[in-house]
Amino acid sequence: MKVYCGTDIIEVDRVKKAITGNKNFKTNIFTKEEVEDIEQISNETVRYQRYAGRFAAKEAIYKSLSKVLTKEEFSPSFLDVEVLNDEEFKRRPYINVVNKTLDDIFVKYKIKIDLSISHVRENAIAMAVANIEKE
Repeated sequence: MKVYCGTDIIEVDRVKKAITGNKNFKTNIFTKEEVEDIEQISNETVRYQRYAGRFAAKEAIYKSLSKVLTKEEFSPSFLDVEVLNDEEFKRRPYINVVNKTLDDIFVKYKIKIDLSISHVRENAIAMAVANIEKE
């Protein structure tokens, strides 16, 4: 088994400006379920922190998978995975693979990803650890 790590950090204000300044940004980056989950948050500051955290998480996920994705000649989009929260385990983030081709890659290589997201007022950071059983 191989273990690869990916991390990303982003300024919350940068994501907020992208969302408020580009009507397509949200739909190009986040799935319907992600948007529905985040939009339930009444506190605007926390809402944009959550968007930034999920953006960073997707970047971290793809960085952790870069060797496999390059090998498979697969170029992912932000909408190929969604980052959701597991209500049972204290809102721990997890990924749901939405794209069939990417899902096939996950099965082929027996990939499991552990994900952590954190944010403060100005920044959001995410770390993804990919456990790849077959290479």
